[in-house]
Amino acid sequence: MQPPLSRLSRVVRRITAFTLIELLVVIAIIAVLIGLLLPAVQKVREAAARMKCQANLKQYGIALHAYFDANNSLPPGGYFANGDWGNDQGSWLVWTLPMMEQDNMYKQIGPRKGPSNSGPTPGQPGYNSVGVYFSNPANRVKLPTGRCPSDDYDPSATVSNYIGSMGPQCAVGNCSYNPNQTYCDGASQPPAPGWGYTVSPDHGNSTNSSDIRGLFNRLGAPMTLTGSVPDGGSNTIFVGESLPSHHDHLQQNQWWSSNGGNSHASTIVPINTKSDPPGCGPTGQIGSQNWNLSFGFKSHHTGGANFLFGDGAVRNINQQVNHRTYQLLGCRNDDQVPGDY
Repeated sequence: MQPPLSRLSRVVRRITAFTLIELLVVIAIIAVLIGLLLPAVQKVREAAARMKCQANLKQYGIALHAYFDANNSLPPGGYFANGDWGNDQGSWLVWTLPMMEQDNMYKQIGPRKGPSNSGPTPGQPGYNSVGVYFSNPANRVKLPTGRCPSDDYDPSATVSNYIGSMGPQCAVGNCSYNPNQTYCDGASQPPAPGWGYTVSPDHGNSTNSSDIRGLFNRLGAPMTLTGSVPDGGSNTIFVGESLPSHHDHLQQNQWWSSNGGNSHASTIVPINTKSDPPGCGPTGQIGSQNWNLSFGFKSHHTGGANFLFGDGAVRNINQQVNHRTYQLLGCRNDDQVPGDY
């Protein structure tokens, strides 16, 4: 039989033991601390993702200037030789590959571009060279600088978040809901008159540079860094972010294609406009196939998106930016002062 515990041992045992209430209090304190810590960790992660995204845009800015130095023109946003949509010679992301340390891929793709929108015809070398190269699944690779880490779209998708700007170009949608068209029609409808630009072809579908409000379109209208940007590079958006989950052309996962979405963003669409339901969406209006909503710049960054300007600077524009200011930043030749943003 064990001897009875001494009074001292009972006191010590009583002092060293935890009560249920004490344990619950400690757990509650730990939970509060974790709750306070998680938002801070998320903010740090988002800050890192935003910096990576800005670094990618900065690299594209250097590549665009290097392309201009070598060719005395900007790369075509997209290019269909001889106007033949079956003769796709690649998006601007293809044409800047040599400036992005991807010269071997560029040579294997072998895009061709001749004067006056001419190019290889059926049966000639280079015809549909981009389509031929990427018809092999093994060649469908991700661009090392193609994705913004903040975007949670399929990480294995061969898509790029970086879109050449059409400026305030019309983008009539498929879903009979076009609330933003007034901002591209400077000829007749308010409030655009006096904003320094006139009506232009839907989606920038023209090979004539005078028809294009921004610096990119999918048909290869020629642009330069000098004569094509009379407003000045520091006042003109070149490239911005978008989200494939909101943009049906990007959902093709073909960064190399002229019609793959990487020259399909108009500033008439307010920044971060929601358009992620598929098709025309449950209401028949707000979905990824309504180009009047989906062909815009979007990101998962809080409150705005990152943009590359013609002077090579990368800036974040708040989604609450004055819409007139935003259009003037998108337009290359409005001859207006954008104002603060």
